[in-house]
Amino acid sequence: MALIPFPHSHPQPNPNPNPNPLQIHKFPQYTYIDALRWLPHVSTFTRHILLAAYDSDTSTPSLQTLNFSPSKTAPSLTPQASITAPSRITSLKVPSSPLSPSKALIAAATFSGSVLFCSADLINGSLSSEFSVPEKGFHLGPVSAIDLNENGSECVSVGEDGRINLVNSSEGRGFRRIFDSNGLVSYSSVKWASPVEFVTGAFGFGLHWWDHRKAGGAVALFKNNWTRGNASGIVHSVDIHPSRKHTCLAGGSSGVVFAWDIRWPKQHVILSGSGISDAPPIPLVESDVWEVHYDNYTHSSKIANSSSSKILPAMICSEDGILAVIEQGEEPVELLAEPCGINSFDIDKQNPWDVVCSLEWESVAIITRP
Repeated sequence: MALIPFPHSHPQPNPNPNPNPLQIHKFPQYTYIDALRWLPHVSTFTRHILLAAYDSDTSTPSLQTLNFSPSKTAPSLTPQASITAPSRITSLKVPSSPLSPSKALIAAATFSGSVLFCSADLINGSLSSEFSVPEKGFHLGPVSAIDLNENGSECVSVGEDGRINLVNSSEGRGFRRIFDSNGLVSYSSVKWASPVEFVTGAFGFGLHWWDHRKAGGAVALFKNNWTRGNASGIVHSVDIHPSRKHTCLAGGSSGVVFAWDIRWPKQHVILSGSGISDAPPIPLVESDVWEVHYDNYTHSSKIANSSSSKILPAMICSEDGILAVIEQGEEPVELLAEPCGINSFDIDKQNPWDVVCSLEWESVAIITRP
């Protein structure tokens, strides 16, 4: 696949009169972006971004690595490497603490039902396919979501077929079936909570907590369909903060963002939602929330001094073009408002003031907070 050099970005005007405003740079890509992630740092001067792209003109899905060179006057985003994927990417993950940052492990779930494992050599600028979990017997239909554990040695996958599988990515072969609902429950998202526990999001705003050492099903369940049948009630994304592993953050249909603490499995905290009685009176978004992540940009001292029952700040992106930070009991902070959907975003774990997101109109936006 030919790589097209992207032009330099020009800083976008920001109406915020703050003396230290956001820096926002947008880069056209000429392909649809299904997902993106920051890759580990290997240099002070150059950063790397991973894209799951789809060229609609040639019907070609691909994984791409890009070099981002930050600059106050002329930041640039240039192609580094690309490989063709077997089908469109449905979920894209990079481990939070990779064993070898300069040769980053990548896991990509596909619409055709497989998971592709790749390595990105960030020093030499190459992208290589390592192995894939075959489509036969793995999932019936698309893989809805995957997640890698902290060092990337294990990958959990879920699907609308109700299957949950565990892949040992360090061995590079086979998988173990954790559970199969035989289609009675469809899973849409997944996130590791500990080396042996993970949470899955499902239809009907359902959350299921699993311990893969225990057979027979989930160890804790939550379900509360606030849309009362007016919408599908899908949990599109889940996240768990390393310091609060008992609390799950979830975002989905109708602008709903909520937190669930497994210590009180029948309770929840609504952070956002349209037409929900215990949500804030003016909803931040009214369409699907595609992705949620805890936001570590808040000063660590504030987090350390906050009550363990308070939900930590979170960032969301939505179908109606909003990228924002929400915090329990506080007014939301809008970072970006676009005339098109924001499909995916990622917060740099090493520099949490840097955020990258993909716009439905085939662009990448990079936001730097003061």
